[in-house]
Amino acid sequence: MKFSIVKATVLTAALLAVTLPIYKLKAQSKKLLFPEAPGIESYTFRSNFTKDVPATLDIIRNLGIKDIEFSKLYGLEQEALRKMLDERGLKCSVFGTGWNDVINKTTEVAVAAKALGAQYIHLGSIPHKGPALTPGDAQNAVAEFNRVGKLLKTEYGLELLYHNHGDEFAPYENGTLYDYMVQNTNPEYVSFELDILWAYLPGMDPARLINTYPQRYKALHLKDLKKDVARNTSGKTDHDNNVVLGAGQIDIPAVIKAARQAGIQHYYLEDESSLALEQVPLSIQYLKNLKK
Repeated sequence: MKFSIVKATVLTAALLAVTLPIYKLKAQSKKLLFPEAPGIESYTFRSNFTKDVPATLDIIRNLGIKDIEFSKLYGLEQEALRKMLDERGLKCSVFGTGWNDVINKTTEVAVAAKALGAQYIHLGSIPHKGPALTPGDAQNAVAEFNRVGKLLKTEYGLELLYHNHGDEFAPYENGTLYDYMVQNTNPEYVSFELDILWAYLPGMDPARLINTYPQRYKALHLKDLKKDVARNTSGKTDHDNNVVLGAGQIDIPAVIKAARQAGIQHYYLEDESSLALEQVPLSIQYLKNLKK
C-alpha cells in the first residue's frame, strides 16, 4: 500500500513536471502578439539567392521560417525550386512577378505558381509614361486587375494580390488613387498585399489602411523605416533605410494588431538593406517579444 502511494506520488510529480511547463508556455503564447515565425520575401536575400539557391534556403530554414514569397525563380525551373522547398519543409505561398508577365503571360505565370504550390500571384507595379501615376493609369490597372484576377481564380484557383509601392497614394477625388483601386476592383478576384513601408513613406498610416479595408488584405510586407528619413511621395528611398523592425518610425505593434483583427494570414519580412542577414534575425526576435 505504501509502495503504491509513493509510486502514485512520484508519477503525479513527474506528470506535473511535464505538464506545468506546457500550460505555462500556452499561457505565455496567449499573451504574445506574434508568437509564430513570419514568412519572408525572397528579395530580402536576393544576392544570396543569385549565388546559391540551396544554401539560401538553408539559411531561411535555420531562421525558423517556413513560408516564402518568391519574386523570381533565380534561374531555376519551377519544378526544381519546388523540389528544393519540399526537401527542406518550406513552402511558397505567393509567387510575384512584373506587370508584363502577369497581364500578358498570365497562363505561364499561373502554371509556375501552381507548380510552386502558391495560392497567390503578386503584382507590384503599374506602368506609367510620366513621372507619376495618373488617374488614367489607375483606371487602366483596375480594368486589367479585374480581368486577370477573374481568369486566375476561375481557371487556376489562384488569387491576384496587388502590392503597393508608394505612388498609388497621390490624392484623387475624396481619397487617393489607392482608395480608387481598392474600391473599384472586384473583391471576388482581386485582393491586396500591404507593404507597410511603402504606405508609410508617402504619409499613410498602415494600421488605418488595414482598419479601413480589413477584408481586402491577404498579406503584409513587414519592414521599418530609418528614423531620420523624411517622408515623401517619390515612391523611392535608399535600400539601407530599411532597419530592424521596431527600430524605425513605423508603429509595428499597431500594424500587427490591426492585421490580427482583420484576419490576415501571411506576414513576410522584407528587408531590402545590405544588412539583411544581420537584421532579419533581430526582426524575428522583435516580433516574438511583442505583447498583446
